Amino acid sequence: MTFERLIARRFLQKDKGNFSRPLIRISTCSIALGVMVVVLAVSILRGFQKEITEKIVGFGSHIVVTPFSTSNNYYEELPVIADNVVVSQICAVEGVRHVQYFASKGGMVKTGDKIHGIIFKGIGRDFDSTFFKSNMKEGRLFDLADSTASNEVIVSRRFADKMQLGIGDKLPTYFWQNNNYRARAFKIVGIYSTDLTEYDERFVIGDMRQIQRINGWDSNQVQGYEVFVDDFDRLEEVALDVYAQIGSFLNIKTIKEENPETFSWLDLLNANIWLILGIMIVVCTVAVISALLIMIFEKTSMIGLLKTLGATNASIRKIFILKSAGIIAKGLLAGNAIALALCLLQYNFHIVKLDSESYHMGFVPIDLNPWIFVLVSLLIAVMCVLALLIPASYIARVNPAKAVKTE
Repeated sequence: MTFERLIARRFLQKDKGNFSRPLIRISTCSIALGVMVVVLAVSILRGFQKEITEKIVGFGSHIVVTPFSTSNNYYEELPVIADNVVVSQICAVEGVRHVQYFASKGGMVKTGDKIHGIIFKGIGRDFDSTFFKSNMKEGRLFDLADSTASNEVIVSRRFADKMQLGIGDKLPTYFWQNNNYRARAFKIVGIYSTDLTEYDERFVIGDMRQIQRINGWDSNQVQGYEVFVDDFDRLEEVALDVYAQIGSFLNIKTIKEENPETFSWLDLLNANIWLILGIMIVVCTVAVISALLIMIFEKTSMIGLLKTLGATNASIRKIFILKSAGIIAKGLLAGNAIALALCLLQYNFHIVKLDSESYHMGFVPIDLNPWIFVLVSLLIAVMCVLALLIPASYIARVNPAKAVKTE
């Protein structure tokens, strides 16, 4: 054990009656509180971003591949041939998780005196139904195993309540095609709820073959391909790789390009994360600096004695920094432990609820990412240690003769 570590260790064990003792406790609690607040804030904000993104992607995909001539008009869409070769090329791109065909069409539902506009999203057997199964509240997902087009659909709880419909009810739907309306009577077999109001009110999910029949398409004609990626952070990179694999007659759009306002809003949340982190770092560093200054003032005579015995300024500074590092370490461990416990409780039991009308989810979401704990702790620890250099520089000004004489 080095000389500095030995003195610092005895320092921590013996100073029970001094004025600095309660200040050390306060500093430790301040660091623990700061770490806990930052970890919780980052976990909640990241969880919120992740939850909203997953819901938006669940109604579509990360990347949409459609013909160049396709517009944003859901009433008149031009088809593309469902080419397995293109699908294979897209699947070969690193980072692509799944590719599926889709078709969508705008329509109108009329029940009694109620009229409501919808987007009928048609899916096939290759559809990844994980999102809708996880959000299903009643009934089931429709069956696509039959060789004929299914007339079964699923609708949202919000839409069903608004139109006063339930499981087993008919859904009279009208589509505009070739300057004329085409009517279809679908059967509701499932009700889902995502709390994403804008999407829940519009989307009805059904068999893609219904849209093919309404539009007069062949069985191998679809509106486009939906591509899902493994890592959302690599979305732009994967999109460029997908674009390089498809033909010149096809175009791509990422989910961010289709929903610029929503993702701009989600990106703004990152500014809140940095603001909270900055404030808590200031709180932690002020607490540590205050504790170290009090310890230095209180132990001025000891500093003078150590200098008289031949200890250098650097050696004495190391003693006080080691002691302060112990305070920081205790605060980090306590803060992380409390934050982890609270995160696990909320993640598993959804104790804190939210108004789904305002927040698009019924509970506070948590992103249980261990890197959040690691990076927050490292950043706070580094900033606190660097801040210690300021009060530690006072040690060089202590005059040994005066310090010992004062004692």
